[in-house]
Amino acid sequence: MSHTIEEIKAARKLLVEYTYEKRPVVRGYANRTLHINLETNEITQKPVTQQMKELFTGGRGFGLKLLWDAVTPETRWDDPQNELIIANGPICGTTAYAGSGKATVVTLSPLTNNVVDSNVGGYFAPFLKFSGFDAMEIQGKAAEYIIIFIDGDTGRITIETAPLEMVDSHLLGAYLTKLYADNERQQRGISVMSAGSAADHIRYAIINATWYDTRRQEIRLKQAGRGGTGRVFRDKKIKGIVVRFSKVRANSNGPADLKLISKAGKRFTREMNELDDKQNQMRKIGTANIVGIMDHFDLLPTHNFRFGAHDDTPNIDSDVWMKSFTQGLPDGCWIGCTMSCSHGVDGHLLKTGPYAGQKVLVDGPEYENVAGLGSNIGNFDPDIVLELNFYCDTYGVDSISFANSVAFAMECYEEGIINTEITGGMELTFGNGGAALELLHQMARGEQFGVTVGLGVMRMKALFAEKYGGDPVFLHDIGMEIKGMEISEYGTKESLAQQGGFGLATKGPQHDEAWLIFMDQVQNLLPSFEDKAEALHYFPMWRTWFSLHGLCKLPWNDVSPENNGDTAEPAKVEEHVENYTWVHEGVTGIKVTPEDLIAQSERVYTFQKVFSMRMGRIGRKHDYPPYRAIGPVTAVEYNSRAKRYDKQLRDLIGVNPDALSIKEKMAALREYREDQYEQLLDAVYKRRGWDKNSVPTLEKLKAMKMDLPEVVAVVKAAM
Repeated sequence: MSHTIEEIKAARKLLVEYTYEKRPVVRGYANRTLHINLETNEITQKPVTQQMKELFTGGRGFGLKLLWDAVTPETRWDDPQNELIIANGPICGTTAYAGSGKATVVTLSPLTNNVVDSNVGGYFAPFLKFSGFDAMEIQGKAAEYIIIFIDGDTGRITIETAPLEMVDSHLLGAYLTKLYADNERQQRGISVMSAGSAADHIRYAIINATWYDTRRQEIRLKQAGRGGTGRVFRDKKIKGIVVRFSKVRANSNGPADLKLISKAGKRFTREMNELDDKQNQMRKIGTANIVGIMDHFDLLPTHNFRFGAHDDTPNIDSDVWMKSFTQGLPDGCWIGCTMSCSHGVDGHLLKTGPYAGQKVLVDGPEYENVAGLGSNIGNFDPDIVLELNFYCDTYGVDSISFANSVAFAMECYEEGIINTEITGGMELTFGNGGAALELLHQMARGEQFGVTVGLGVMRMKALFAEKYGGDPVFLHDIGMEIKGMEISEYGTKESLAQQGGFGLATKGPQHDEAWLIFMDQVQNLLPSFEDKAEALHYFPMWRTWFSLHGLCKLPWNDVSPENNGDTAEPAKVEEHVENYTWVHEGVTGIKVTPEDLIAQSERVYTFQKVFSMRMGRIGRKHDYPPYRAIGPVTAVEYNSRAKRYDKQLRDLIGVNPDALSIKEKMAALREYREDQYEQLLDAVYKRRGWDKNSVPTLEKLKAMKMDLPEVVAVVKAAM
């Protein structure tokens, strides 16, 4: 039943109003955080100490520190004590350099049962900072659904009940944007966080953050997509968080030297203008540009990662999306982002679900959506990819976890582990995009087999073994998750370094931490275990750095200087790293080297590792991928690459494949590949300063000044 705006306003009740002193941001920091307790409706401020800045920097670091102080090892994701923390970072909000609008959400995950971080674009993070806060932490659970409003224009915060508002993000975001803007022009100064109807029912729900697209005159959505942040959001009875800041200026971030930032920004913008169309075409296609490339190199996940390519990939490759995306618009998800890669399909006609018959704006698809909602479930219909993409966003569903969970269920169906009696009549065969859509709609309604798929792969593995008699070893081998989180959409069978990148990632296998496939598999730049270990030290630390400062990673390496191939280490894109040293100094006034930036990350990265240990994830046993990420699980997989695998048996192992059965070949290959992975772990642990059980050493903590008593106590207990 729909309600009028007047009815919605009349049904609301103001629970608390809080006013605060408006202060300018100084050298990237607002120098305070916002704490909200939803059980007591208490709103307070906390100072940001110099120690917080020195040890934790900002963004993800602040979020982890605040959460550490709020929870105990016994806290679970749905306890009132768990916090939902949204943090920005000192460079966040800069308008003179691309990709400077990211927030990091930190919480205890309902998917992984441990600490998780997830980054999100849009305007929320800069507006929160300019309104006066480097982070906000939300604790407790409201008695009924509420909306939090932070008005940076007036220095006022309110919590109101929200009994009648819609839930799904494309509607709620648009409604709240209009409600809290005094006029249409002011809508650009509003950003809304929300989670859709599926977030009440599934483990891998997302949070959407909006920005107002002035050319389309519509709100756009970006997602904190990993680890179930949206489930925590809704569990706390939050319907929406609204922040308003109407007067963004070039100096709103309080920079120490705006000219130095502009120097870096002009150099990057020149490269975008001159080189992007020759390189990755981020302004025309965005991350979907690599679909065909992944297929060419046998890396595109297909049929639950069994295969890496498919004859029908041209139906969903970059040419299709270039034609589908509205071209010629500056599609940046923060002011001044010259990469402008946040593309959308305007006027897409929905065919299923509660909004069937309506034309909508679909944000994306990005590469992960195409690979997951397309090839990995065997769907090569671009319209179904778009429909799944739209409903994942508005319902609040992580498209990566959804795709892998559906693909896992489809393989289990085709293997006879589950049947139509269990699925509610659905033929869950690969390629059945209609069934995938129905599962998504069931998640939004909290009904039937969709709720089971919404548990995620880790829990489905256990359920299918215990309840339906599936072989637990086979289920583990094909279940594409690590530490409870579904793997990002890249086939890793021939990239040992990427296997380690996913297996060692602290929160779970997310590509924002380590993406080494091309260096390792395609370019063969990491031939030794030591080379791989060095890459698995540097690149996760470097990528962590972006989340400390409120930055998007794409401007770093999705366009490269013309002479980048002639540099000592092209994969590092050293000129862009230099840009970031200039931007850092320009904002904070602190002159830094590239090594200083890595040191910032290493402190927080190690702290997050110890945090995960504190919450119970201790030991090497947690760092292994499922075998399908390492090699072929089934005879069908082996035979699809038989020449490659047979050659490896001869050249690497010294075995004559002609004398072996398929089963024997697979066993020999598995023994070799698993041994290679063990050696990789040893090398990486040594490089990172961890012991052989994946525990940071006390010497390492001391060297990076992270030997805080509470951190040392966790490490000592794990030894």
